[in-house]
Amino acid sequence: MLSYAHGPEQPLLDETLYTAFARTAARRPDADALIVPFQNIHLSFRELAAQVERVAGALLALGLEPGDRFGVWATNCAEWLYLQLAAARAGLTLVNVNPAYRSSELAYVLRKSRMRALFLHERDRRTDYRATLEEACASQAELALREAIYLGTSSWSDFVASSRPVGAIRVSPDETTNMQYTSGTTGSPKGVLLTHRNVVNNGWLLAQSLQITADDRIIVPVPMYHCFGCVAGTIPVITVGAAMILPAPTFDAAATMAAIERYRGTVIYGVPTMFIAQLDHPEFHRRDFTSLRSGVMAGSPCPTEVMRRVVSDMHCPQMTIAYGQTEASPVVTGSAVDAPLEDRVGTVGGAYPNTEVKIVDPMGNTVPVGEQGELCTRGYLVMQGYDDDPQATALAIDRDGWLHTGDLATMRPDGLFRITGRVKDMIIRGGENVYPREIEEFLYTHPKVADVQVVGVPDAKLGEKVVAWIRSKPGATVTGEELREFCAGRIAHFKVPEHIRLVEQFPMTVTGKIQKFRIREAEIELLGLAAVSSIETA
Repeated sequence: MLSYAHGPEQPLLDETLYTAFARTAARRPDADALIVPFQNIHLSFRELAAQVERVAGALLALGLEPGDRFGVWATNCAEWLYLQLAAARAGLTLVNVNPAYRSSELAYVLRKSRMRALFLHERDRRTDYRATLEEACASQAELALREAIYLGTSSWSDFVASSRPVGAIRVSPDETTNMQYTSGTTGSPKGVLLTHRNVVNNGWLLAQSLQITADDRIIVPVPMYHCFGCVAGTIPVITVGAAMILPAPTFDAAATMAAIERYRGTVIYGVPTMFIAQLDHPEFHRRDFTSLRSGVMAGSPCPTEVMRRVVSDMHCPQMTIAYGQTEASPVVTGSAVDAPLEDRVGTVGGAYPNTEVKIVDPMGNTVPVGEQGELCTRGYLVMQGYDDDPQATALAIDRDGWLHTGDLATMRPDGLFRITGRVKDMIIRGGENVYPREIEEFLYTHPKVADVQVVGVPDAKLGEKVVAWIRSKPGATVTGEELREFCAGRIAHFKVPEHIRLVEQFPMTVTGKIQKFRIREAEIELLGLAAVSSIETA
């Protein structure tokens, strides 16, 4: 039996983001649509539709025409959703810009995307956006950018006031609606082109998987600039009629827990580090989570022990795990809400409807069930391609339409998948293949360990050594020697970390994803391995 699965076939939606939203707004005009407590915003679908129409008219008043691109460079806020839906209404492409970008990264995206307008905050606690934009523009001789509108200022008010009637604009579900920059499977950041059909159906199938109805209230602490927020967050709202709650501009454990309690949230999203932060928060046991029913933990490998605690301690019995990537709109596989707990904590579920998944060896051959290889997927969910980069697109999507994810996985006989690491993360120590995920899962079972990340560092004799960064649970004290003794005799000797570093936090992206390459860079410097590293990469 080969490692191939095909999710159940069912009719897909033939709608744009806007037509799906308009249909739901007409059906549920007075129901809650968007709640943003830090902006004191609480909108019904009728009120949200009016905002979207005004913003769409204002975009056209800027001189933007169907097919043009504009960017949003901002943390979570109500305007993010207005602009996302207004882009779909006006036939424009929204370019998501990471709020963590600095001037060189911003300059790259401004030039590559050819966006004509950019919506941004003036500043927040992390970034002076205005100054960064000025520096980015000064470094580029020619940009398509003509307008910068600052959210929360008179610039935004004047923009909305300029709105004109939108009229009839024909938009096809197969047109691009969104471009998101990602490293992709190779090379420098690339603009992932996603169509209305991609994202509307992916988010709708996610809603079905979670059994989301119009009565649900979705807590969205994940960033809107990322697929997790603007697809998993937005699409169940516009297709099913659930309410979206944005607890804070960026993830805040206390604000997220408060929003769950205050608004009786039923569905919660997050990456593992977000759930860990809530579980370990001093206020955790004082909050009421009994309204929670389901949710998704995704974005990075989900530790089994963390999943178990979310199910039990957060009273979230139907918590699921999903796997995907931006190039796949993003969800490829997911666990069912009624699946046995062991399947939900031990796998990333099965292939989503209308989705093919297979595991291949380096030669592209589908491997037998149980063998490890690279996960590939095919179907409606695969991106159009990388913007203006046919070579990178051809490397990511083969001639048969399979997207090569760069993730290592195995498939069980029952069609459930387990992600075992990244192709590039594998450590080769003395000729032995070592998979960080396996060691991390083992170390999570230590009663004092809250979080762990394993990387490989260069070694002149063995090729690579295993290093573990450990964050202990609040109030607990653990030593490297204690952890090595815990490993001894329980995992193979070559998997036992040679270096263990106890840390307070990990380097992370704004989405909460751990930046393993930064851990590796830090260890190379701390261990004085720069010379060995230069030999390795020569």
